[in-house]
Amino acid sequence: MSEPTHRRRMLILAICCLSLLIVSLDNTVLNVALPSLQKDFHAEVSGLQWTIDAYTLVLASLLMLSGSTADRIGRRKVFQTGLVLFTIGSLLCSLAPGLTSLVIFRMVQAVGGSMLNPVAMSIITNTFTDARERARAIGVWGAVVGISMAMGPIVGGALVESVGWRSIFWLNLPVGLIALFLTWRFIPESRAPKPRRPDPVGQLLVIALLGSLTYAIIEAPSAGWNSPKILVFAALAIASLAGLLVYEPRRAEPLIDLRFFRSAPFSGATVIAVSAFSALSGFLFLNTLYLQNARGLSALNAGLYMLPMAALTFVCAPISGRLVGNRGPRLSLLIAGVAMASSGLLFALFDAERTTALLFTGYVLFGLGFGMVNAPITNTAVSGMPRSQAGVAAAVASTSRQIGQTLGVAVIGAVLAGGMAGVSAGAYAGHFPDAARPAWWIIAGCGLSVLFLGLATSGKWAQESARRTARRLEAPVAQTPADANA
Repeated sequence: MSEPTHRRRMLILAICCLSLLIVSLDNTVLNVALPSLQKDFHAEVSGLQWTIDAYTLVLASLLMLSGSTADRIGRRKVFQTGLVLFTIGSLLCSLAPGLTSLVIFRMVQAVGGSMLNPVAMSIITNTFTDARERARAIGVWGAVVGISMAMGPIVGGALVESVGWRSIFWLNLPVGLIALFLTWRFIPESRAPKPRRPDPVGQLLVIALLGSLTYAIIEAPSAGWNSPKILVFAALAIASLAGLLVYEPRRAEPLIDLRFFRSAPFSGATVIAVSAFSALSGFLFLNTLYLQNARGLSALNAGLYMLPMAALTFVCAPISGRLVGNRGPRLSLLIAGVAMASSGLLFALFDAERTTALLFTGYVLFGLGFGMVNAPITNTAVSGMPRSQAGVAAAVASTSRQIGQTLGVAVIGAVLAGGMAGVSAGAYAGHFPDAARPAWWIIAGCGLSVLFLGLATSGKWAQESARRTARRLEAPVAQTPADANA
């Protein structure tokens, strides 16, 4: 197949960005609607955590399966299926009669969402073959997150106030249908030259690991960290991780190719993604509850308060993409780590919630940091990897983001729930900064992780590590006993 023209490549990029828009917009809008959900369904903090984590958990569990399946049976086919499921799931969420049904319908959304972002990134990677052009395309891709952050709180806040929280899911319907038509019309089908076989055992182990770990973290504050139920789920998480580490290397075509992690940049990008997106999800969760429940702002005004963070993310994402394309990932990661850590420290040390000027300063710093971090994560994860495995490599990077979002909401929510335990409604506003302080220290630590790992994994030795890993991945692998028995 001949290379697409520049105009066609730009159109393909725009279509792929539409899929990211509806997935990112959905989470941003939902955060603004959490207080309304809490009132309508009389939900505890753990219930709010599950409305977010049910989605990110399923997404994280299925992303790698979707990436490898798209490489095997066709990227456009899987992408279209994802758009259909995500749109149907959005419609069901808008009709949910209770919190339990909403969580279930969010999982339906996530099944479709798992087929969108990693497959779209694989399409972009195979469309933009020039390294510099690909880095800029990924910068545009990252800017869409900023657009969703800018649009979500304001549009979502207006809808929650005027129509109700159910209307936030209606946003996905027209965008999903338009993206479905454009995909059918303009995106060519593509597959990996050597498709990977399914790995059902590995898939089950991933689901067991992420599900049991998330459940243990979210439910521990109410059940008790030493309760038998929590200990059982923690043990299941450890056993599942051990199973993955033992079983996956024995397969020639595993769900998670652990050889990827021999590349220092790839491993660094994975941990940076977990850290950055843990900080993001925790940041949004804390501030949504603070602005509406503690400060008493409306959903729309809360969205306007967070606009500085969203605007900086939107502005900095394409700048970061150009920096990565021209100078490599080090500078972007340095700026991202310093800014995100500074934002967390501003809240942890100086109670930035109590002063509007400091609050906005913290938002600006976090938006700057998060805007700079997305492009180097994605570019580092896919650069140096064989194009035949682009779907799997992109899926691992996307999975790291979703794991980060899941853990961020679970851990930050658990810390906040523990700090607010027994606090009366009248004392909520005054006690919130003290209860949230440990959570802000965690967010600051995530920023420092981005900083130090970015510096450690962007040198020449790391590039050589990536080249050695790529050569190993392209080398033929003999069939193992695990494959023979599969």
